[in-house]
Amino acid sequence: MTPPSAGEVRARLAEIRAARGFVLPHHGAMAAALPDLHAAYEAMYRALTLDDHHLPPHAKEVVWLAILAACREPVGTHHLHRFRTTGGTEGEAATVFRLAAWAGGAARYATLAANWQGQLRGLDLAAEYRAGASALIAGSPIDEATARLALVAVQTACDEPWGLAAEIEAAYAAGVPETQLAEAMSLAIWPRGVNPFVRATAVWLRLMQDGRVTPSAAFRAWAETPGQGAFVAPTASPPG
Repeated sequence: MTPPSAGEVRARLAEIRAARGFVLPHHGAMAAALPDLHAAYEAMYRALTLDDHHLPPHAKEVVWLAILAACREPVGTHHLHRFRTTGGTEGEAATVFRLAAWAGGAARYATLAANWQGQLRGLDLAAEYRAGASALIAGSPIDEATARLALVAVQTACDEPWGLAAEIEAAYAAGVPETQLAEAMSLAIWPRGVNPFVRATAVWLRLMQDGRVTPSAAFRAWAETPGQGAFVAPTASPPG
């Protein structure tokens, strides 16, 4: 592959600055050495961050803010700016940060549920976990549907299956559209990579297959598709 010229690198970085308003160091590294990856990267960035799909603009930025806060991610301050430009307030930000902090306790609840639930038969620990989030949402400036989307995205990004299952169930109960759930979960790909998203969708798939949530027709088609899972190498035929 012929490396790009200095002028081509400068032009690519100028395009990024014009589109985003800033340039990060990895943009330059890709522009100078990996132009094909750079083009694919920018297309994915647009699809995840800039293009409109199912989430309303403000709800999308609430979800982004929750993911970044939960992942303790200092990169992404432009999402705080976008949150403000879509009407986000400091009161909403405070709620998002409380929810992200509460979501961090899901792993503790998961341990309790796995080991102590049998001795606490009158105490539904998943319901208790959801109730804690509900208490933070009640009276806050963020509606429950948006808050549950943020919590689903946080548990996806943090790779916490027990908490994610609890939040997906809560989102269905709150009437959150499945397309919005899918988009909120997909945002975790950017800061955390695709593997947590793969595992999160596996959690969702099991909830549908086990009847813990009731999917729409399109999502039922996904749930009913057989043979979903990790690659398994074919068994070699025995010698003749």
